[in-house]
Amino acid sequence: MAKMKEHATGYELLDSGDGRKLERFGSVVLARPASQAIWRPALPASAWRAAHASFDREEGNRWQGREVLPDHWILEESGMRFHLSTTDFGHLGIFPEQRAQWRWLRETVRAAVARTPEPPRVLNLFAYSGGSSMAPAQGGARVTHLDASRGMVDWAAENARLNGLSTIRWIVDDAHKFLHRERRREHRYEGIILDPPTFGRGERGEMFKLERDLPDTLALCRDLLSDKPLFLLLSAHTPGCSAQVLENVLRQALDGLGGTVESGEMLLTGAPGVIPLPSGTYVRWHA
Repeated sequence: MAKMKEHATGYELLDSGDGRKLERFGSVVLARPASQAIWRPALPASAWRAAHASFDREEGNRWQGREVLPDHWILEESGMRFHLSTTDFGHLGIFPEQRAQWRWLRETVRAAVARTPEPPRVLNLFAYSGGSSMAPAQGGARVTHLDASRGMVDWAAENARLNGLSTIRWIVDDAHKFLHRERRREHRYEGIILDPPTFGRGERGEMFKLERDLPDTLALCRDLLSDKPLFLLLSAHTPGCSAQVLENVLRQALDGLGGTVESGEMLLTGAPGVIPLPSGTYVRWHA
């Protein structure tokens, strides 16, 4: 794809159906699995065949057409630049269903900065490639970005450099171990973000299972909120973990704190008329 733009603009859901999704990442069109898309596609088969590459899991994780894609490309989305690259798991280094949350984080922090000269401290756990770290940093926060994978932290740090952001602290660690240490150190945060996996392992073999560990994780997060907290944002991609489930567990964890709780589905979206595709759930508390 020699004519691909270096800074391609925007994500767009083009179509979905029959367990698949057709997406545009700047100049690149890809077809990937989407188990919730049980309806019929709206576009003809020819539009799907025209995708530059596709990924499926029917016979193990497998790309078709990957060789025609660049090793990486840069996407401008939601006021941020991301390095994208195809991975063996079908991911690209961005979760565009989080776009509404990125805007909310940026605006929430900006409003707080306008009220006080002290920048809010924000912790982002299970932070992946850094979209939810860069958005509050753009708003004026001092962000701590934590992920158990050194490779993903390096990827996120490169994204931050691409956006000229220097107020992010990078941590490679197991989330629970870090939270316990921060509690002992009496470190506090005005905002906490977490997008825990269904199941994950740290570099030293630490195991995380969302259904077992999420209540304990949120209890630790509650302990790390400052005396003047701004928000806590929780999202998940675990099947069966509905918005109401997340809201129930968050309300228990933050009982007595006051404030407002909102929850809903995260959606992949496109042009008017394109069926929105659910892709995870979120719940957020704010003062």
